[in-house]
Amino acid sequence: MSASAEKVVTNIPDTQNKADTRKIPIDKVGIKGIKHPVRVLDRTGGEQNTIAEFNMYVNLPHNFKGTHMSRFVEILNEYEREISVKSFNDMLEKMAERLEAESGHIEMTFPYFVKKVAPVSGVESLLDYQVCFRGEINNAQARTDVVVLVPVTSLCPCSKSISDYGAHNQRSHITISVRIKDFVWVEELIEMVEQQASCELYGLLKRPDEKYVTERAYDNPKFVEDLVRDIATQLNNDDRVVAYTVESENFESIHNHSAYAYIEKDKTAY
Repeated sequence: MSASAEKVVTNIPDTQNKADTRKIPIDKVGIKGIKHPVRVLDRTGGEQNTIAEFNMYVNLPHNFKGTHMSRFVEILNEYEREISVKSFNDMLEKMAERLEAESGHIEMTFPYFVKKVAPVSGVESLLDYQVCFRGEINNAQARTDVVVLVPVTSLCPCSKSISDYGAHNQRSHITISVRIKDFVWVEELIEMVEQQASCELYGLLKRPDEKYVTERAYDNPKFVEDLVRDIATQLNNDDRVVAYTVESENFESIHNHSAYAYIEKDKTAY
């Protein structure tokens, strides 16, 4: 490289570091919707290679014009190894340090697959769940919530009680967000939800399995209120969980709207 070319490269101005005179701080600035390959550990002792979508933000003091967007991507490239809650917190800390920020936020959303075994035939299949690690750091203190969306079957107790035969059911999306003080597998959270549903879902069912899940749901009817209360009871009894939210959206099969219920609790406040 010639001396003149070297001079051009080394003297590129850094506009982001210029002062800003409007005196308005920004709560969150960064990158949103960037996809990146990651490896996630699962309970079987293996790992899943998946694609995650990241949102990464830091705060910006009033006197800085902009943040260094490229540094967010640099940090992602350093964390292509297995992702866990611990390494996710490490990423939060590094982001705040690298961008000289007092606070930062990272959301990492990805599909997570669990092998399901049909209840009668025993055939195996994979079922996908949506998982999100949602973390924030303030004044060097990092914390992460694990969010899981679990699809299940719910059957209406009212419909069962008033009908001479049959009862309407629907698919429900139950989303739980937990803040933990001890390690919890994603699979444990999924099982906690599925155990409280009218019936869990499977990727593949044979006819004997269809009979089983239909009758299982009929014998275990749940209102949307029942779903969130039963799951909240499980979370209340789990000492690893310090705070949580649980919500259920039932996509009604006899209405053109959904039924919805939500519970939020911070166990440290009691």
